[in-house]
Amino acid sequence: MPQIIEVCPTDALAPGEMRLVEWEDLEIGVFNCAGTVYAIEDRCSHDNGPLVEGELDQAQCTIECPRHGSRFDLKTGAPKSLPAYVPVETFPVIIEDETIKLEVE
Repeated sequence: MPQIIEVCPTDALAPGEMRLVEWEDLEIGVFNCAGTVYAIEDRCSHDNGPLVEGELDQAQCTIECPRHGSRFDLKTGAPKSLPAYVPVETFPVIIEDETIKLEVE
């Protein structure tokens, strides 16, 4: 059964900013890409690199792994460049009462 977890107020995550959220055994990167908030697993599928430490490209809505440069689409979790070729998990984002929330299972 899905659970809803609160991340932060909407004004605490400006465009171009990101933050790490921990829930149970998951680490989730929450990204404000040009005003739209996305959430993906904070783990490069190539070698488990921390994606929130990477470079956010707001024009392409991608995050680049700081270890080997794989870029991931924030909308789908799909890798956009090698060496990663397996997608990472994405999480539904809910904006409610000026608060960013995630749906997790």
